[in-house]
Amino acid sequence: MATEPPGVGQAQPTRLGLRTRISLSFAVGGLMVTAALAGATLVLTRQQLIDSREQAAAAFAVTNATRLSNQLTFESKVEDLAPIVDSMTKIEGSQRLIRIRNGWLPSPELDREDLPQVLLDRVAGGRAGQLRAEVAGETRLVVGIPLQSFDAAYFAVVGLADLNDALTDLRIILMGAGAGATLLAAFLGWWVSQRTLLPLRRVREAAEAIAGGRLDTRLEAQSDPDLDRLAESFNEMAMALEERIRRDARFASEVSHELRSPLTTLMTSVGVLEARREELSPRSLTALDLLSRDLERFNRLVAELLEISGYDAGAASLDLTEVQVAQFLDASARTAGPVPVHLPNYAEGLVIKIDKRRLARAMANLLDNAHRYGGGPTAIVLEQDSGCLRIAVEDGGPGIPETERTAIFDRFSRGAAGGQRGDDGGTGLGLSLVQEDIRLHGGRVWVESRPDGHAGARFVLELPLRGFEPE
Repeated sequence: MATEPPGVGQAQPTRLGLRTRISLSFAVGGLMVTAALAGATLVLTRQQLIDSREQAAAAFAVTNATRLSNQLTFESKVEDLAPIVDSMTKIEGSQRLIRIRNGWLPSPELDREDLPQVLLDRVAGGRAGQLRAEVAGETRLVVGIPLQSFDAAYFAVVGLADLNDALTDLRIILMGAGAGATLLAAFLGWWVSQRTLLPLRRVREAAEAIAGGRLDTRLEAQSDPDLDRLAESFNEMAMALEERIRRDARFASEVSHELRSPLTTLMTSVGVLEARREELSPRSLTALDLLSRDLERFNRLVAELLEISGYDAGAASLDLTEVQVAQFLDASARTAGPVPVHLPNYAEGLVIKIDKRRLARAMANLLDNAHRYGGGPTAIVLEQDSGCLRIAVEDGGPGIPETERTAIFDRFSRGAAGGQRGDDGGTGLGLSLVQEDIRLHGGRVWVESRPDGHAGARFVLELPLRGFEPE
């Protein structure tokens, strides 16, 4: 009986697949690189733009201050500055303020109170200066130049709004480029993971093929020294496994063949005793009945072992013939009981290519299993869905626990309902042969609970529809 691993019932953390982790690693790496480059580009560009603007503003202020100094006289007043201001150089987003002695010529938007006090003090001390400051609610560049000969000063206020707009546009462009680079890195990681994991996928497919019975499956050369060693090791393991399985299959087959002769002799001897039952005492009759029953089971066990060894040796093959499904199931039901058969409306014209002998044995084993352990078969149900044909055998027994629904198809496994050995006449190989016969057809078999909610088990044979055609 299967035991639950530690931690069952607790939430287990979901681990991402290797391909997803590689793609995420590339994406995160691309994001980090683009973020670093974008940050450095933004900082350097901002500093370069501000430096260029400061140099341009300083040159602009010096030019206008020189022109003002050349046109002022000692008798000039604020009222005389209008024609001088009109001749000054103008740049977009700049404003000027001029002081002559105690009078101020303001700009259309700014006056003396808007200028930073620290710059006013510096210019009043006879030193030129410039700084970035909050002026009228905006960050602007303010340049002050004293004209000491005339007790005057020239102030230029240059806006930085266009720089902020340019930096905002640059930030958006860099963010878009970063997102694109991240997606490109993720795609590159996915492509690299596809290429990297291709050999592992081939190993997985080869392992699945071997597990499915294709023991001659081998890996091809991978065109890479490291991967070639992996392929060679895998092929050596597959060859050793194939040889071991075939050796065990030959051993079982040879043992079974060797048992046939003495078994035939025993069966003949028991037949002679059975013909003279009336001459035997009651104790001898009991011993004869026990011997007959065990010899019958022994004979069936040897026959089934020969079949199993054929599967293990890869010698089993299909003899496909066209079979009318409805008639086939009716014959199986009459042999077993009879058992009710539930067919869809179109079943009378349903023809399928199968190995009739093997499918008949599978049905017989399922019906016999229902008689022995399931209280007898209650129904045979035929269903068809998306290219598959399903034949279900239902019984009225205690059912199969979910923990045993896979194990009961193992060889010599009887499950809880079958006991350890008992005297039920079973060999423990019937369901294993059912699984092998259906797998040889490319189908599968499983057991589930009855869909009507009643107690019992439901064994389902699923077969692909080869050559299906209605009459």
